[in-house]
Amino acid sequence: MKKQRKFCIYCGGQITKKKEDHVLRDCCSNCHCFFYDNPLPVVSAIVDDSRQILLVKRDRPPFKGLWCLPTGFAEAGENIEEAALRELQEETGIKGRISRLLDVDSYKSRFYGDLLFLTFVVEKTGGRLAAGDDSAQARFFTINEIPPLAFRSNRRALTAYVKSKKDYWAILDAIAHRNDDKTLPALKAANSMTRRLINVIIKNKEKMINQWIEEMHTNPSTAEYRNSEIRALYNTCDKIISQITLWLGNAYDVDHIKNFYTKLGLERKKAGVRISGVLSALSLIRKHIWDVALAQGALQKNLDLYMTFELQRRMTIFFDLATFYISRGYE
Repeated sequence: MKKQRKFCIYCGGQITKKKEDHVLRDCCSNCHCFFYDNPLPVVSAIVDDSRQILLVKRDRPPFKGLWCLPTGFAEAGENIEEAALRELQEETGIKGRISRLLDVDSYKSRFYGDLLFLTFVVEKTGGRLAAGDDSAQARFFTINEIPPLAFRSNRRALTAYVKSKKDYWAILDAIAHRNDDKTLPALKAANSMTRRLINVIIKNKEKMINQWIEEMHTNPSTAEYRNSEIRALYNTCDKIISQITLWLGNAYDVDHIKNFYTKLGLERKKAGVRISGVLSALSLIRKHIWDVALAQGALQKNLDLYMTFELQRRMTIFFDLATFYISRGYE
């Protein structure tokens, strides 16, 4: 249980409660100094090894005996990302590098007071798996085998992570299903290239969406979208890019395209947007996908000409179908 202040650390006066900025705070009755109970920063790491998540079994209170993500307090003067990597190595023996900040959550602990949980996605770079001094055990669990987790913030972050990877894993499963020993060598190579492109699209989706929105507000062919809400544009582009990755991985069929884009065309027609503007917006999404793919080198690794044409063909089919069904929505 977190201890309550009784005496002032500056003058020894008795601590009372007093409001400041509409917040009830500890205050010295003698020198009138206020004390601020700021949340303590806690870092957690999600290490994903082929859909297996690294967890540690706690060897001390609170929640001794329960599993959690590698988690601990940041030290004074320590960079928050460095703290996450340090805790990961101390508790599991695994070294890594930060991929991204996944989640921020606040939590009130009986033991420590207000906590601020920052959960990072970490890419494994080395080390040897071994439980640290404050961990009874460290091991990887498949997504379907995750045991009950000690901390609510861990549960929240892991749920968000699995949700963010759901489409990507579906794509990989679809490709893997096709890529068995009987698959033609040329098709296997094409699948490998498709996987590279999908990886590039997913990793750079935020960048592509922002570039697309910026051009939507400057390109004369999409002038009708200049007064559109940024969030609405973002959500639409996000959906379309996700559909493209699913299509490339054979996890999205023509019926899905028909239903979505016929409805999109109908909605845009009712909103008074000309069909030329809608089709221009769609073509700009395609442009930004290829621009990013080329810039990232996804299509420049000893590719056979056939593979490039095959990938272009599949992208063309998607956008041709989308264009067709948008037009149907305008009829």
